[in-house]
Amino acid sequence: MLPLLGGVALLIGLFHTAIPSSVLGTLFSGDPLLDSLTGAGIGSILAGNPVNSYVISEQLLADGVSVFAVAAFIISWVTVGIAQLPAEALTLGTRFAVLRNSLSFLLSVPIALLTAMFVALSGGTL
Repeated sequence: MLPLLGGVALLIGLFHTAIPSSVLGTLFSGDPLLDSLTGAGIGSILAGNPVNSYVISEQLLADGVSVFAVAAFIISWVTVGIAQLPAEALTLGTRFAVLRNSLSFLLSVPIALLTAMFVALSGGTL
């Protein structure tokens, strides 16, 4: 199991190097739904841990990316792992792994929309 987990870690590192956070800021249009879907899609591919997501999110917000996109990105970054899917399927079963990742991706968009709504209600900017 250790070689498989090591391969997953290396693959995630490769994605992080190939697509820096500065490039991510150019992918968002400003449309709440489209930004949420884009953020969720990118976060699903570039899986990581919560601590890193805070640093990346701060930079994305500084680059003018909407709260919708950043919230969806963080949620899917932590809960969905396309790169980790083979290891998860091997250890927990394919059906479970695909279902868990699919539900996490689908739920990241409405959760991001709700998060942005609460940010706006608290006086923050979208």
